[in-house]
Amino acid sequence: MELLPNSHTEPDGSAVIRVLSYNIRSMRDDTDALARVITTCAPDLVLIQEAPRFFRWRKKLARLAAASGQVILTGGATASGPAILCSLRATVERTEDVLLPLTPGLHRRGFATAVIRFGGTRLGVVSYHLSLQADERYDQGGMLLDRLAGLGVDHAIAGGDLNDRPTGRTFRRLAEDLQDCRVIAPWGSEFTFTPVAPFQRIDAIFATKGIEVLGCGVPLGLPGVTEEDLRAATDHLPVLAALRIPAA
Repeated sequence: MELLPNSHTEPDGSAVIRVLSYNIRSMRDDTDALARVITTCAPDLVLIQEAPRFFRWRKKLARLAAASGQVILTGGATASGPAILCSLRATVERTEDVLLPLTPGLHRRGFATAVIRFGGTRLGVVSYHLSLQADERYDQGGMLLDRLAGLGVDHAIAGGDLNDRPTGRTFRRLAEDLQDCRVIAPWGSEFTFTPVAPFQRIDAIFATKGIEVLGCGVPLGLPGVTEEDLRAATDHLPVLAALRIPAA
């Protein structure tokens, strides 16, 4: 399996970063396996969905961050599930947790957002988890695009659980305006659900135009990431991308 580039800063001020998007099912599974997967992927950013939201949720998320060589950037219960972890390589400019409009009878959704710097770059980041209900999901897709545009940066990424396949109208709506990183530079495996018998891609990392996608996919076959850990960690497979961010 071809290896993704390691994180580094280029002489022109641009930066190569690794981004991991991962639905962790409120850490109800094997948290040691979860931490091993994250650590082995060596991400600069971890865009989490279904972070713990209830009793002692901050402590649980902090333990995961510490066990995987990360720190908490933002999100969790305050964003109704999405969260962002980062390595110490990142310089944080600002963060904001956003709660989306509540549809009676449906789960509350939100975005964890941040603007950060890697070397001479400036990057907007959003972790999202869209609705199971098709119409609400489509509206939230539009809100995600608005949120990315409103971050006030030239370059931005969004990663998360769409609850939609590439042929779905919400997935297509996002892919029309953004780069679907998996399509631009396929790497690793494609399907993200379920870990035992993957058959569909419902998790994705998107990037604004101008960001160079060096590779993106499920890290099955990445040295050190075992199928046993991937099955035990949670009910989704992670998506890992290597991206080159232009200098600000």
